[in-house]
Amino acid sequence: MKDLRDVLIAPVVSEKSYEQFEKGVYIFKVHNSASKPEIRQAVEFIFDVKVTNVNTLNRKGKVRRNRRNNTLGKRPDSKRAIVTLAEGDSIQIFES
Repeated sequence: MKDLRDVLIAPVVSEKSYEQFEKGVYIFKVHNSASKPEIRQAVEFIFDVKVTNVNTLNRKGKVRRNRRNNTLGKRPDSKRAIVTLAEGDSIQIFES
């Protein structure tokens, strides 16, 4: 990775991720080759917060059936990062 802005792809928008915001835990889709130190540096650089913990998980893409010609296709694999911030820090992603 050369640029830290390429590490984070998008925040994960779900009910489960919204529940974690109050605890200072944020979930992001990240580049497949991103490591935990790169993710930590990217979040600290982009959002100007202190990261205490980074957990990652690789999600396999689902196999889906095409109705038109009865073939199987596959959704892409993805990697997610669960980032815990220091006490008192927050990221204003979806605040209105």
